[in-house]
Amino acid sequence: MEKSTSKTPGIIEEKAINLEVTGFDNNGEPPSNLKRGLEARHLTMISIGGTIGTGLFLASGGSIASGGPGGALVAYMIVGIMIYFMMASLGEMATYLPISGSFNTYAKRYVDPALGFALGWNYWYSWAITVAVEITAGSIVMQYWIRSVPGVVWSIILLLIMLSLNLFSVRGYGEAEYWFSLAKLLTVVVFIVVGFLLDLGIIGDPPERIGGKIFKYDMFHQGFIGLFSVFLAAGFSFQGTELVGIAAGESSNPRKHIPKAIRQVFWRILLFYILAIFVIGLLIPYDDHRLLNNTTDAAVSPFTLVFQKTGFKAAPHLMNSIIMITVLSAGNSGLYASSRVLYNLGLEGFAPKIFATVNDNGIPIPALLGSASIGCLTFLVSLFGDGKVYTWLLNLSGISGFITWGGISFTHWRFRRAYMAQGRPMSELHYRANWYPFGPIFALALIVIIIAGQGYSATNVHGRYNFQLSAIAAAYIGALVFLILYFSFKLVKKTKIVPLLECDFDTNRHMYDEVVGACDRQEEKKVVSDVIWRRVKNVLF
Repeated sequence: MEKSTSKTPGIIEEKAINLEVTGFDNNGEPPSNLKRGLEARHLTMISIGGTIGTGLFLASGGSIASGGPGGALVAYMIVGIMIYFMMASLGEMATYLPISGSFNTYAKRYVDPALGFALGWNYWYSWAITVAVEITAGSIVMQYWIRSVPGVVWSIILLLIMLSLNLFSVRGYGEAEYWFSLAKLLTVVVFIVVGFLLDLGIIGDPPERIGGKIFKYDMFHQGFIGLFSVFLAAGFSFQGTELVGIAAGESSNPRKHIPKAIRQVFWRILLFYILAIFVIGLLIPYDDHRLLNNTTDAAVSPFTLVFQKTGFKAAPHLMNSIIMITVLSAGNSGLYASSRVLYNLGLEGFAPKIFATVNDNGIPIPALLGSASIGCLTFLVSLFGDGKVYTWLLNLSGISGFITWGGISFTHWRFRRAYMAQGRPMSELHYRANWYPFGPIFALALIVIIIAGQGYSATNVHGRYNFQLSAIAAAYIGALVFLILYFSFKLVKKTKIVPLLECDFDTNRHMYDEVVGACDRQEEKKVVSDVIWRRVKNVLF
């Protein structure tokens, strides 16, 4: 039954105060009952926290070893620009229609239902498997301190912690992710400051002015091949940035919070990554064998190596603690993202309807438990060993994030084309992606190159070519699963590309406009003083 759009101001204000999605004009789509409990600071930290993790704390050393400090910087800058365009595309759509688990709905409406189905399940299993991977990694990290406890015990404990953070309220997840991310950001900031002080010879054991001597030493190791290798790998470090789109359906005011989060996330991530890699390149030669670390051993993290130069003996324990926080953060985000996507798949009819139900607190319990059940794969750790299971699970979710990014960019290209073809006013797009249509096309092109190049990356390790069919299969297994999902649905349901003039921009829009409009009116009444400390906090955190 269609709900009336004529509401009294009092009812609208009450909805905004409760920060709850109380329903939509369903037109065949059931209403969402998630709570809007995430603030702007939560959205920003959710997106930043999803990207600053082991890719920076551990894998950044391997990037410098492969391409030299200059090659690593250029590669990360290129990927950062690609991320900006992809996030701008997501921001335009998520601000117009903020729903939890948004990617598959946008693809269904503006491209093809089969693409929506495939993207949704692709993203779900990517994050669901990531939960299992992080729990497995967490058991390895804990054994750095306590080797007498079996890894399977740590896996169970970590899974229970992640579940507890997501079971009670979305704000619980948001607060946990905020503090997890804050700890990681503070670590990066301290690392950058300490690194520059070391380079200038102000501190050290003993103090030594290094300058740019190490950085200039084979700055672009292996030339274009080295840079290309880092470029193919750098994207993995940024995966998770798109989480802000998943959280859009539970933002208290997505019209304001999403654009703000997207603008801040790009600059902060680029700033932290570029400066951190620059500091590593200043202090550690690219040919230091310890940079080739591909494990979760904090003792050979480039961050640990830099901190140890100050004479700080407890650096390995500090970084192991941060890596443990990173594991919890990634698993926490993975459980949240996978449960919301599975919930949305249930709403769209792409998954059993039981996954579309929520409890009184607005938590999709069946979707949450269904996603968490994938964590049971970590029990294989006790049978086959931590390293093998970790690698197997990682391969399965390998390029799924890139497929999602490509889907977002292509869907936005179609979204704007359909929007203009239908003669809709641009003023209704409260956030507009810059550089359209160049932005989504540029991002999509780079994403295709990254996906296509994974076979090369898998067979060329640190400049040594070693062709192995199993490595090629592992690199592309995620793409194969995606194609099977897409064509299976298309053949069974006989779906077609949605014509531009038939793309749906209206379903579920009016309830969102009413609630967010009330939020806008409430925020206009607030007087917030712009003191210096608040500006500094907003820039950094």
